[in-house]
Amino acid sequence: MTSEPDSSAVRTALWRALHVEIDAEPHLIEDEIGLALAAPADGWRDRPDMHPFGTRPYRAAIVARTRFVEDLLVDEDIGQYILLGAGLDTFVQRHPELAERVVVFEIDQPGPQAWKRERLDALGYRVPDSLRLVPVDFEAEDDWWRALLDAGLDTQAPALVSSSGVSMYITKAATAATLQRLAGLAPGSIVVMTFMLPLDLADPADRPGLEGAARGAQASGTPWISFFTHDEMVALALGAGFASARAVTTAAVAAPYLHGRTDGLTAASGESILLART
Repeated sequence: MTSEPDSSAVRTALWRALHVEIDAEPHLIEDEIGLALAAPADGWRDRPDMHPFGTRPYRAAIVARTRFVEDLLVDEDIGQYILLGAGLDTFVQRHPELAERVVVFEIDQPGPQAWKRERLDALGYRVPDSLRLVPVDFEAEDDWWRALLDAGLDTQAPALVSSSGVSMYITKAATAATLQRLAGLAPGSIVVMTFMLPLDLADPADRPGLEGAARGAQASGTPWISFFTHDEMVALALGAGFASARAVTTAAVAAPYLHGRTDGLTAASGESILLART
């Protein structure tokens, strides 16, 4: 059976498309494929969560973190890319030139992943050998690591793992267990994991928007349940066995990409990123 992706995955895809449609060039990423996948109903641009100005710093943060991770993959010359909670990510479709040297593992719930496969087929995108779709039912406590190995992960070669927009939805114990498993990746591997700061640590200007997003998540049945300080997340990664770990705000990661723009595009605070190396 197939089921549509969750609202946060669709929102991310639509914000990435809005970045191309209404933000000034240069665009941090060019991604309208996610919009084609989502195929939202007419009038989607009029939704409150698509307001062109009210959501501007949040979509800037989304596209900046995507660009950062993808640049890291290329700059570090890593040949395996693992997306935990892949949603409507379109890295493979946007970068066919990397298919010869990067194997991509997309881990997601079976229903939404089957839905995505059908949409890719409908749009004429084949699933190349370099893309491994790995269905995992987290609610049934499927062994996602075993599924990853079965899909062909080479445990002797470095991998880059991206976990974006996931940690706030799961328990801190689950995040710790995930990090402990990932710390066993080959030397030279990198884990990039986003996490939410406690809302009282966010910039006051961004706090109302974050509180609204948290209420929306609660109303949709996917509440934010876990928040971390930088020190707490770094300690969790080091305790899991990573050789090094640091945490930076998404706004700080975005700053080099947004420097020198004349449109004043900036990334919202509230979200941070763990960078952990084996």
